[in-house]
Amino acid sequence: MTSTTVSVARPSLSWRVLIPGLVASLVLGMWQMIAEALIPTGAGLWSPPIYIAATILRDLQGAGSPAAFNLLGVVLGLMGHMMNSVILGLIFAFLIGPRLSSLGSQVLGGVVYGTAIFLMMWFLILPIFDPVMLNLNAAVFFLGHMMWGAALGGLSNLAARA
Repeated sequence: MTSTTVSVARPSLSWRVLIPGLVASLVLGMWQMIAEALIPTGAGLWSPPIYIAATILRDLQGAGSPAAFNLLGVVLGLMGHMMNSVILGLIFAFLIGPRLSSLGSQVLGGVVYGTAIFLMMWFLILPIFDPVMLNLNAAVFFLGHMMWGAALGGLSNLAARA
């Protein structure tokens, strides 16, 4: 009887695994901010990062919709958003991406991953830890997470080949 061992190549911690999560954060962040500013029922341009910052700056839980500009809230919110994206991108790079061989499968895997993150965020995490974020448009937030996942998967594939 012979046994076969399947080896999955894992990336090392380098810029190649950090950049996809960082760039994907820009895709989602810019999409959400612009959409919230343009749609008639949107929460406003600055609301997404301010709502993210409300996890730390608890007085921002009372921020309206649209939220008034708050420099500290915007800076902390963008930092938190990018940090979470890089961490979730690393999880993808080390656990999911290496199991998907082609560009198409990594993009699709990223979309599924982004969808799973949306579902956990919207229905489990946000209601408990950051309910003001539920003022964002759910459809825009969902689409943004799918876009984030597609960008993450595609960029992870390109970075792995570099």
